[in-house]
Amino acid sequence: MTSKPPLSYRDAGVDIEAGERLVDAISPMAKATSRAGVMGGLGGFGALFDLKAAGYNDPVLVSGTDGVGTKLMLAFETGIHSTVGIDLVAMCANDVLAQGAEPLFFLDYFATGKLESGIAEAVIAGIAEGCRLSGCALVGGETAEMPGMYPPGHYDLAGFVVGAVDRDKVLPRVGEMKAGDVLIGIASSGPHSNGYSLVRRIVAREGLFYGGPSPFSDAQTLGEALLTPTRLYAPLVLPLIRSGRVKGLAHITGGGLTENTPRMCPDSLVPRIDRTSWTPSPVFQWLQEAGSVDTDEMHRTFNMGIGMVLAVSPAEAASVIADLKSAGEDPRVVGELSPA
Repeated sequence: MTSKPPLSYRDAGVDIEAGERLVDAISPMAKATSRAGVMGGLGGFGALFDLKAAGYNDPVLVSGTDGVGTKLMLAFETGIHSTVGIDLVAMCANDVLAQGAEPLFFLDYFATGKLESGIAEAVIAGIAEGCRLSGCALVGGETAEMPGMYPPGHYDLAGFVVGAVDRDKVLPRVGEMKAGDVLIGIASSGPHSNGYSLVRRIVAREGLFYGGPSPFSDAQTLGEALLTPTRLYAPLVLPLIRSGRVKGLAHITGGGLTENTPRMCPDSLVPRIDRTSWTPSPVFQWLQEAGSVDTDEMHRTFNMGIGMVLAVSPAEAASVIADLKSAGEDPRVVGELSPA
């Protein structure tokens, strides 16, 4: 009878000790994001959150989930893993914000073929930073080591956020929206986390190197410029929502202004966007020229420099714009609501 050597989980490619070391490394990051309402810490089978302690009287829960898409491919190619975690939080937190909700807590899912020293820590540090910037707590997550599922150095990310809004502040307030309501745009930081399949195609066709100089951003490599993380809008926009002046809010993601702005409108109204009311960021100007991309296609694919759109009454527009300017923003009136 042939004697076979004993096998272990480590022999199969899964290092339980590496996972335990990762948990030890990220625990301080998660603890630093704690906020009012968090009960307990990492390590339980579930995370507890006390809405009353968070200050809500008649809360409605709003949940969201998203990923980072093919922007991850730039992280793999550049070795820059510190920003995609911010993207992950932002894509989720900005979505629940569009319903009027404050992002309260966040969980992540990080999957890879083999835990590689420093990579997971950098990604999760970015997630913790995104949570800090949006005011939500990183209360848990899952790290999955799955040999054979991913090429070396590759991983996938998913995020899950839960927010809350008092019932009388839920957005959009479709019953109050009227023709003539003003659409105010807030700047993006770049493509955010959308359109990167087209971005990568343009870069490849141009024969450019991600480690080379950026053709649209000084003092950065192309990879660094394209990995600029998605903006987190909650601290900026929540005070405006709670003031009662915002009737609707659109997070401009895949589909651009063309597809996302109508999502906040009742069937009786449509947004009319004036594309001449702002100048697209240099990255979009370069992408359009280098890729010979049609203008309509650009607006269907990218945010074109506008990351959030607020719908407000004409009477409130000036005060909302003034508050945004006081916060250091350069808001633009980008259109209005019209009868369908």
